[in-house]
Amino acid sequence: MLFDTDVLIWALHGSIKAAEEIDADEQRFISAINYMELMQGARNKREQMLIKQFLNALNFQMLPITEAISHRAIIFMEEYALKSGLRLADALVFATACEHSLRLCSANHKHFRHIASLDAKVFKPDNYQ
Repeated sequence: MLFDTDVLIWALHGSIKAAEEIDADEQRFISAINYMELMQGARNKREQMLIKQFLNALNFQMLPITEAISHRAIIFMEEYALKSGLRLADALVFATACEHSLRLCSANHKHFRHIASLDAKVFKPDNYQ
C-alpha cells in the first residue's frame, strides 16, 4: 500500500489508528512527494531525523517520480483540478499509486473520489466524527 502524507503525520504524532493501519500492511510505500512533504513540515534537523528513522524502522520503500507518473499526473490535473480542487502534490502521489498498481491509503477523499483508476482506501483519523 502507498501511504499518503496525512496518514504518516498522524502516525508520527502518536495516532493509534494510523499506526495500526500502517502495521496492517507488510509492504509499505511512499512517493518521493510524500517524503518531501514530510521534510518540508519538519521544524528542525531533529524532526527530520525522527521522520527518517520512522520510515526506515517500518521499511517504507520510496518510489521516485518517473516520466510515466508525471504524464499521468498532468492528465489528472487537466481532468480533476477544477472539478475537485486537486493540487499538484496530490496528483503526483495519486499517479504514483496508479502507475505502480498500489492501493492508496489517504484521508484526502475529496480530491481523489472522482479518479476511477485509483484504488484507494479512505483513512479516518482517531478524532473523525
